Amino acid sequence: MTAKASVMTAASPRPRAPARLPGNRTLLFTLGALAVLALGGVMTQTLANPYVFFAAFVIVQSVALATGWNVLGGYAGYINFGATAFYGAGAYTAAFLLKAFDASIFLCLPAAALVGGGLGLMMGYMTLRVQGVYFAIGTIALVVMAHTLVLNIDYLGGASGMALMAPEPPAWTGGQVQFVFLVMLGIAVLAVACARWIEISWVGRGFRALRASEEAAECAGVPTFKLKLSACAISGAILAMTGAPLIFYASFIEPETVFGLALALNAIAMPLIGGKRSWPGPIIGAVLLGSVQQAATITISSELNILLVGVVLIGFVAAAPDGILGLIDTLRKGRR
Repeated sequence: MTAKASVMTAASPRPRAPARLPGNRTLLFTLGALAVLALGGVMTQTLANPYVFFAAFVIVQSVALATGWNVLGGYAGYINFGATAFYGAGAYTAAFLLKAFDASIFLCLPAAALVGGGLGLMMGYMTLRVQGVYFAIGTIALVVMAHTLVLNIDYLGGASGMALMAPEPPAWTGGQVQFVFLVMLGIAVLAVACARWIEISWVGRGFRALRASEEAAECAGVPTFKLKLSACAISGAILAMTGAPLIFYASFIEPETVFGLALALNAIAMPLIGGKRSWPGPIIGAVLLGSVQQAATITISSELNILLVGVVLIGFVAAAPDGILGLIDTLRKGRR
């Protein structure tokens, strides 16, 4: 081999492994989602302990709640303290339909999504030019308004709450709690699929521009007004749909539960713990925090449970500001 050939060989770049095509990733995600749904169906047929499904419902609900919050708070960068306003709107929409028309859960879900989406559009329009801490304060005001409204509607039980009996579930599900668990599992899978689509589509690119700098995005021609309304509507619809199965799960609903501090704190903490820049982050945070809370529920009071969430959140914010996914990325870069 000549010297010239040796130099050319040494300077030649190494052949790269073929990149994984987006279509392959979508196929893998679809197969994984179907596997999760199938696993949930198998669980209802093989596990006889109802408490497993009571606990699993809360964890799966946490996944949907965290994912719904992350569409607005993570992707678009608008910190939302009003997640319980949308959750409560969905829960009381389902309760109203069940009481007035004896509606099934499959009718309550799209109705709750419409109510939550409409509420999100209203919030986005009213806070069009409000950013940062002022937007966060506006979302708190939305919770107070929704809470006060429900308290003054006697048909919805007012401050005392409302107890309702859900229709009989399909016989193949094994029971009411198993059936509601499967419904919530479907909601969580749908929410994650929606978040993933946003992340890899042009909508996600627009949200990232909005999060980085709304003024710069406007100068670059990004439709920030439409994107902000879309983020509010999608997030509100997911959060409201997450709250709809509550009356079928607990047979009781009250304002202090659906508009409570614990739920709002969890909605924020779970994406921050897992990582709010990508769709797996809220799942990781929800499963981790939800599992810890379910284990702690049988040993400590609800007040200490909130304290536990606060301590864990402070620890992650101090040690891993970008969540678990961000910490993993940092460790990978440090090894290179």
